[in-house]
Amino acid sequence: MAGTSLFGSRPLRSHMGMTLDHTMLRVEDLDESLDWYTTHLDYEEKGRWEAETFTNVFLGPKNVHDDGALLELTYNHDGRSYTMGDAWGHIAVRVEDVTEAYHELMDEGVADYRPPEENPGYAFVKDPDGHEIEIVQRDHGARYSLDHTMIRVEDADAAIGWYARKLGYVPAGRWESETFANYFMADPDAAEEAMTVELTYNYDGRTYEMGDAWGHLAARVDDLEAGWASLMERGAEEYRDPESCGNNYAFTKDTDGHEIEIVTS
Repeated sequence: MAGTSLFGSRPLRSHMGMTLDHTMLRVEDLDESLDWYTTHLDYEEKGRWEAETFTNVFLGPKNVHDDGALLELTYNHDGRSYTMGDAWGHIAVRVEDVTEAYHELMDEGVADYRPPEENPGYAFVKDPDGHEIEIVQRDHGARYSLDHTMIRVEDADAAIGWYARKLGYVPAGRWESETFANYFMADPDAAEEAMTVELTYNYDGRTYEMGDAWGHLAARVDDLEAGWASLMERGAEEYRDPESCGNNYAFTKDTDGHEIEIVTS
């Protein structure tokens, strides 16, 4: 998706460029979760970071695109449990045929949740921790590669503006119904295989609980210091600056309090 900045004629990549890199979620049994994702979605381990108190494992399809996002599973060693909350919604993965893929998963013993017969064009399953995984039909991207991550927002205008102004994203699709709307935002310079963020806005004015089972979205930059400086110039929240994170990464928050990690390539 090539494009120019909403704030001028320069290409966004030359200004900042923040393609979504990964989505992090927390799991209570790392071995069980790894078995589930490697068995049912054919993911493979792409990287791992072992700390004294936690383990991060990055997963994705074998032939994931260079701009494709990974799934980060975080396991805390203290045996804690988590609350799901409802501010985070789901991750979505791509297949060529939703019905075929869903029933393959059923044959493998994945629990029946929301079959495609009820939702033409998509379906849902859950992983061992109860994280919802949407299966969507796409003609691009590796099988089961991450297509989008859905989060819920309380003010659609503010949320869309944040992702446009702070990250340089542009609208990548929308779907409006009688009770809610979905707005997709993406880095315009990323490949079609990159992950988008889906902002879900319910018209009834409800509020949401963040919970802690979901962690964050991560956006990738070429230069951490320059990317962080650009965010600060645009008025992003200074949540965890690069220095406080060992100059390895940094965190800001969007208008609804969703954590956005900034990482380097």
